[in-house]
Amino acid sequence: MGQVVRHVCTVEHIAKFCLLGTRAKPEKLNLSNRNSPLCINMMGLVYRGMASALKLTYTWSSVEILSSEVSRNHLLAALPQVEAQRWIPLLESVDLPLGEVLYEAGGTLSHVYFPTTAIISLLYVMESGAAAEIAVVGNEGIVGISLFMGGESTTSRAVVQSAGKGVRLKAQVLKDEFNRAGPVLHLLLRYTQALITQMAQTAVCNRHHSLDQQLCRWLLLSLDRLEGNQLVMTQELIANMLGVRREGVTEGALKLQHAGLIQYARGRITVLDRAGLERRSCECYAVVKKEYDRLLPVNPVH
Repeated sequence: MGQVVRHVCTVEHIAKFCLLGTRAKPEKLNLSNRNSPLCINMMGLVYRGMASALKLTYTWSSVEILSSEVSRNHLLAALPQVEAQRWIPLLESVDLPLGEVLYEAGGTLSHVYFPTTAIISLLYVMESGAAAEIAVVGNEGIVGISLFMGGESTTSRAVVQSAGKGVRLKAQVLKDEFNRAGPVLHLLLRYTQALITQMAQTAVCNRHHSLDQQLCRWLLLSLDRLEGNQLVMTQELIANMLGVRREGVTEGALKLQHAGLIQYARGRITVLDRAGLERRSCECYAVVKKEYDRLLPVNPVH
């Protein structure tokens, strides 16, 4: 059994190693941001190549894994370089299994969460126990805005609606960063405005549009926050999210399937025609997407 290697190279070392024996010039590559996908991929290639050449077994360090996770959350990836380097040692990678409750209404938040491959549903729960979804958060955002908005707690519940991974940050750390009144504050406020738009549009949609249109909007919003075209979701869970009867969701899903837009089998929804879903959806999806695109950077900005 080979040795286990744990080694942290500087970006400069990686560049020099990769460019040995080639005519490429290191100064032509922008490797100043070690959290960028380029640097992360280069680190992986170099380390695996070194391990292979030396017949060693390479094991990813926790810092490298976190760097990779950070790049998959658009909000974290949009952090300026100085803030990103300060945050990475403080972030913790977490598994987010289906149905896990991240916080309850009125509860004190110990962490904020940045989903990377999971989707979190924000639900309002009535005294009767009935619930309805008011927003979804995925790889575009953060769960726990009440911490930096000053309220400390919220009237909603946060539940994992699609299992995956994410990273979390201690509540006090986020509040300290927000109170620095720098770029983090402005980024989080822009995200909050986009989230409020989603909440408002969800309320309008649930009141004025058909279940068929609501289902299309919900599928598209969820799809935007996942990699790929598949959702693992039961009809019962969708009904709970939309606050409607399961029979209504079954009927709506069958309509979409017969139209060739989706394929549904054993709790797995595959979107076959995204453009068709967008045409069938109401205006609410486009309004929400346009606001997110306007307020939040599509690509990381450093």
